[in-house]
Amino acid sequence: MIDKKSEYLTCPIRHVISRFGDKWSMLVLYSLHTSENGILRFNELRRLMTDCSQKMLSATLKHLEQSHLVHREVYPEVPPRVEYSLTETGKSLIPAISILIDWGKEHFDEVVEK
Repeated sequence: MIDKKSEYLTCPIRHVISRFGDKWSMLVLYSLHTSENGILRFNELRRLMTDCSQKMLSATLKHLEQSHLVHREVYPEVPPRVEYSLTETGKSLIPAISILIDWGKEHFDEVVEK
């Protein structure tokens, strides 16, 4: 007999989606993808995501970096310049996010009550 709890805890899909499945992570990933050169600084992301607090954006970026979806580049300047971009792994996720965005646009009225 299979231990259901053990099966649930070791589910690879559950663990992978938990790395980017929240609304802020997807917005960061898509914002980096759609930026002019694929690179954004923290304050540029803040301007794009006005309803995300500074603390939440910082935590989200840190989490995405730890998950190898976002690259953080620090330049030795005063004040330090920090730029964020998608890693190859992050770039490979964009087609799936784009499909979710298209689905959301198509089914918005059905899912979100007015």
